[in-house]
Amino acid sequence: MPRNLCILQCRRVNRYALIWSVIRKIPRGRVATYGQIAELAGLEGHARQVGYALHNLPERSDVPWHRVVNSRGEISPRSAGDSHELQKFLLEEEGVEFDLRGRLELKRFQWKGKRERPSGRSRRNVTDKSKTR
Repeated sequence: MPRNLCILQCRRVNRYALIWSVIRKIPRGRVATYGQIAELAGLEGHARQVGYALHNLPERSDVPWHRVVNSRGEISPRSAGDSHELQKFLLEEEGVEFDLRGRLELKRFQWKGKRERPSGRSRRNVTDKSKTR
């Protein structure tokens, strides 16, 4: 495998692992949007990357994929299969409610996750120099 291709594959795998780690933090009965996950993973503006990462989940993964919805509070349609029906069922089992249009109320069910700082970096104490003179 050419070195450049290997580097691209490694970046993709690392990006997916980061996205999956954020999704694992969504608690039962809560949801997050694709864009929200991208932002929390430090990938602002790359909501589609979240979709690609979910599409590439290993079989029998412990990532709660069903807790990710679109920005309208809807389950995003899939091109094949009935996983959208499974997703709705799993969310309802966790207490998430849908209206007649198939939407959930983001104000009520959206997780308020916080972006984490990369490990190994500590927050520096910043002082106002004008007050210390």
